[in-house]
Amino acid sequence: MEKKLILVSAPPASGKTYVSMKLASALKHVVYLDKDTLVPLSNVAFNVANEPNDREGPFFEKYLRDVEYQVILNMALEALRYDDIVLINAPFTKEIHDPSYISSLKKELMDEYGAHLCIVWVICSIEVVHERMIERNSPRDTYKLADWDKYVKSQHFEIPENIKDPDDPYSLILFNNNSDAEFKESIKKTVALLEEKDNG
Repeated sequence: MEKKLILVSAPPASGKTYVSMKLASALKHVVYLDKDTLVPLSNVAFNVANEPNDREGPFFEKYLRDVEYQVILNMALEALRYDDIVLINAPFTKEIHDPSYISSLKKELMDEYGAHLCIVWVICSIEVVHERMIERNSPRDTYKLADWDKYVKSQHFEIPENIKDPDDPYSLILFNNNSDAEFKESIKKTVALLEEKDNG
């Protein structure tokens, strides 16, 4: 089986973490990485800089956001030296909507590691996301729910079709997650593709 770096992306409350964990459990020879593991380090930076712990604010965006992504990516690249598949649970929202970033990462992966870049985009309707966000009742969602329409406009709910390559089945893997039935069908198809069972 060829090496693969899998990025699982989606707007908040689409089920990204659940899908990531279930995919990692179903795949063989996989290393699972979650960017949230780095949150404690960023919290130290907030404290040292005497800044409010706001992961949506200007301090985080300017000094911490890109560093977190680069660190988790560096960890993934190192892990690819030792196993076949590395799956990162992290939105990569800005990066996934930047074709030049994706193209550059694809080239680095193939040239340096002989690995494919696989983008799994979790599809979940705005209505279902809203319901799930209310159900999980997390403090991090308070401001989102308080002005829901404004929050929705600030997010990328649209499928990043600009990165789809008709010659590359891994370029954009759509994972439907509006219901249990959709999830079961999607995970079956996605695991088969990633383990190359559909490729003969």
